[in-house]
Amino acid sequence: MRIKIDKITQKDFEKLLVRLRQRSSEELEEVSESVRSIIREVRNNGDSAVFEFTKKFDGITLDRLEIDKNIISNAIKSLKPELVSTIRKAADNIRRFHEKQKINSWFFNEENGILMGQKVTALERVGVYVPGGTAPLPSSVLMNVIPAKVAGVKEIIMCTPPGKNGLPDPVILACADIAGTDRVFTVGGAQAVAAMAYGTETIPKVDKITGPGNIYVATAKKMVYGICGIDMIAGPSEILIIADETANAKFIAADLLSQAEHDMLASSILITTSFELAEKVEGEIAKQVERLPRKNFISHSLNSYGAIILADTLKDAVMMSNRIAPEHLELCVENPFELLGDVTNAGAVFLGNYSPEPLGDYIAGPNHVLPTNGTARFYSPLSVDDYLKKTSVISYSKQALAGIMKDVCLFAEAEGLTAHANSVRIRFEEENK
Repeated sequence: MRIKIDKITQKDFEKLLVRLRQRSSEELEEVSESVRSIIREVRNNGDSAVFEFTKKFDGITLDRLEIDKNIISNAIKSLKPELVSTIRKAADNIRRFHEKQKINSWFFNEENGILMGQKVTALERVGVYVPGGTAPLPSSVLMNVIPAKVAGVKEIIMCTPPGKNGLPDPVILACADIAGTDRVFTVGGAQAVAAMAYGTETIPKVDKITGPGNIYVATAKKMVYGICGIDMIAGPSEILIIADETANAKFIAADLLSQAEHDMLASSILITTSFELAEKVEGEIAKQVERLPRKNFISHSLNSYGAIILADTLKDAVMMSNRIAPEHLELCVENPFELLGDVTNAGAVFLGNYSPEPLGDYIAGPNHVLPTNGTARFYSPLSVDDYLKKTSVISYSKQALAGIMKDVCLFAEAEGLTAHANSVRIRFEEENK
């Protein structure tokens, strides 16, 4: 398997950007229609619709949607102790990192009895979606539930598809227990999103839905936004590596392949100032991919959305990276900290040859729910903030209000809103009689 080495011109680079952006922007009409129908059925018929869709799409006939707490706690016992230890270590790292993100309410006083501030409140109930299928993501349980727990969310529910035995993957259940999930429901797809957004007889309505999923889940989240909040619309996974002549070709090839195995729409791009390194990476990819079981996914991904770009300077490489705004950015250069200051658009940045992207996926601590498909230009990683809401607080004394009454009235009348002006003015009419 080969990836063509391109010396990207400005024109070619623009074409690459268009190709990357189109991966998830073309929402298939049949997907939208199908999801719209599913949401309508769940909204109107509740649990019965969820049972029917589970039978139709998962081939499973369930007699209940909620998983018994004993089954969840027993899932840990079915796993190897080494894996449980790793999950707990990851959970501790994630919790410690997100504890640093906590914010508190604040207030300040000014003269004449003015008090202003911001009240910070955790959301009441959050729903987390966790994919199942051919590639279940138990790590997503930790990354979505733990920040919500740190934020102080009162109830966290989780929806995840059933396996062939009618239960989710035991690793997912174990992660749910370790992370502190309150209730787990065995339901997947757009029907799970609809159930959490509108509520059913069994599944409670939530204030916000977080977590990744396929195009049906992503489309459903987009459609229920406004009924409840969502974290972001997740697109295909992606990695961009900036490397100089000091980088290790074997490491880079392995990191590119690690993202390409996610799915056929994943993007893996290397931007390097070294033609020699580019050739070595190309050869390493061809060797390493033969040992990987998901090489069919990888082949399609690399051929469609992979690229090795030759840049004149590292500064040029960073400029191109900022245009792409990758989900994951690795700086495999001699002095990565010197480049970090120039990076403006990236979901997560990995510095040096011994900070591979999978470190962030599982164990390091920062959240792996990241903006994709160029949205790192305006989105941030999932954080404690996503589970909080902020309320402005204003308190004026009579003396303070009197001091700015004229200003408020002038603004209100300039907008033609005389009742607004009267709301302030009326408080002082009795004194003027």
